[in-house]
Amino acid sequence: MPKRILIQLDPDSQPSTFDAVVAVDAGADLLLRHGGVTVDTVVPLVHGAIFTRAGADLASTAIFIGGSEVAAAERLFDAVRATFFGPVRVGVLLDPSGANTTAAAAVVAAARHLPLNGPEADGFRAVVLGGTGPVGQRVARLLARKGLAVTIASRSLDRAEAVAGGIRSGIPAARIVGVETAAGASTAGLRSALEAADLIVAAGAAGITLLTAAERSVATRAKVLIDLNAVPPVGIEGIAATDKARPDGPVILYGPLGVGGMKIKIHRAAVRRLFEDASVCLDAEELLALGEQLDAAG
Repeated sequence: MPKRILIQLDPDSQPSTFDAVVAVDAGADLLLRHGGVTVDTVVPLVHGAIFTRAGADLASTAIFIGGSEVAAAERLFDAVRATFFGPVRVGVLLDPSGANTTAAAAVVAAARHLPLNGPEADGFRAVVLGGTGPVGQRVARLLARKGLAVTIASRSLDRAEAVAGGIRSGIPAARIVGVETAAGASTAGLRSALEAADLIVAAGAAGITLLTAAERSVATRAKVLIDLNAVPPVGIEGIAATDKARPDGPVILYGPLGVGGMKIKIHRAAVRRLFEDASVCLDAEELLALGEQLDAAG
């Protein structure tokens, strides 16, 4: 069997070391790292991947697209897929800034305590704080696809509404709206959303508290709170980084490290999946399905 080669394409000048370590741990035999990749320079790199092996051997080559600029990574993802034709293709994973794997892991965690995979899901409401960021957008998209009513909270109402509109364009049935947060306090719209929320996820920028204890106290209906911010101060007051399904009265709490274990499992399993099927293209939805399989298997 030929060596398993993972080609790491990164819009950043320096490809992510984190992504490289996970790839090696997932079983890639050889890692080819390319930084500063753009849609104008990616096609020759893809040709180098798809024209050097034939038949079943082609499945031993795969492409990972990362980087800190999500929009740039998504453009690369589209350009890579457009280069394939017929069976001449390799598996592709999209996970810029770890946004897709982190979002998938957060939804898997929530689904352990809320029946999100059945018809009951459309009776639940979620608030995604920092919902216009890379992770927040994907959390909101995955929850909306499950049927939940989702509120995207952001300091910019225009950005929140733009993200909500973008999700609706891809999921016409999505029930999703944007609300604005004011500095140091919630607006009336956010307060109303928090009061009705069954699930609250904080996915904002590192080092920013998005939900204080006082603001959290209005969320009397909430059953699960998830904070994805690993850099102090916490994103949701009262949640520790290591919390993993910690009960706090009627509420279940998850911190970033409590979700992080599943995130790494999904990431590693996704890289392995690339070498099992050359036809796969793994975006947030596919990574969530993979995470659900891993969680069900224990």
